[in-house]
Amino acid sequence: MKAEAVVFTDVRQVRFMEVEVPAPGPEDVCVELEYSWISNGTESSFLYGDRILGDTVTRPGDKLPFPQVAGYQKVGIVRSVGERVTDLKPGDRVFASISKVDEMFFETGGHLNPSITHRSEVWKLPEGANPVAYSALVLTQVGYNCGIRPAVAEGDVAVVIGDGLVGQWAAQTLAHRGADVTVLGRHNRRLAMLPPHIRTWNLRERPLAEWLGTRGDFAVVVDSVGSLETFGELMPAMKRNGHFVSAGFYGTAGTIDIQYLRAQEITLHCPAGWEKARMDATLAGIRDGWLQTTPLITHRLPAREAEKAWRMIMDKSEFFLGIVLDWR
Repeated sequence: MKAEAVVFTDVRQVRFMEVEVPAPGPEDVCVELEYSWISNGTESSFLYGDRILGDTVTRPGDKLPFPQVAGYQKVGIVRSVGERVTDLKPGDRVFASISKVDEMFFETGGHLNPSITHRSEVWKLPEGANPVAYSALVLTQVGYNCGIRPAVAEGDVAVVIGDGLVGQWAAQTLAHRGADVTVLGRHNRRLAMLPPHIRTWNLRERPLAEWLGTRGDFAVVVDSVGSLETFGELMPAMKRNGHFVSAGFYGTAGTIDIQYLRAQEITLHCPAGWEKARMDATLAGIRDGWLQTTPLITHRLPAREAEKAWRMIMDKSEFFLGIVLDWR
């Protein structure tokens, strides 16, 4: 069976091309795509050869995982369902995560149309929903997971390192839980996308020490970008029994001194991946409006122009944040 896909063929090499996908099985859902959302950080690390699987860092001698169908998140219309799928039908609008593909390094991928996806990786969208709002459901769930991990009391001070997508959704989640949130970023335009009740600080324009002063009231620190250096500066300002949520990709520089955390009895959280309960809760947060996704979209490109989208990401030739591929 033929499908169209965004394929990483080698380091920094992207093609929109035809691929082979297996025939749908009895527990599969065939989805005709409307939109897929690029995961800038995770997909880039695969494209650059920095990771070989999940959160596994590339080490000397590792075989790089090319070719691969990039991504892991999209929305579309159900075309058909397997005989054991009883709760979905053709015409339903759904979110799908990883889908099956043949003749690639990995047996699954994201930016793939049509998508043959196991029922366990498909979520039906609310009736009348704007589908593009749910097209980053997995990545939104990553930010949500960062925001629900730590214990939070009303008014607790929380700091999020990073103004990217995960940082945005982690901040939204913490604020929804009652925290007083500040996002430390490096891009005024990204920081301006945060809801107005979330504070911001641009580290490119003003030093962190100026904002820190003599503070010692941080209950939560979330690192969404993999900056242990910034966490090290923040840690002395954390309250005893605080929480550090580590969600960035550190490559080979991710060593944390547990003894250092113990002095302040800081709890370390290491969120990763996705699972049904969190996906369900994230979908509900988008539906109810407190998790905002569409305001973060800066680019919508036809799927056939995926190479152009990735060239922009690699070259940083213009401002971007949320990048959606349109498959219609």
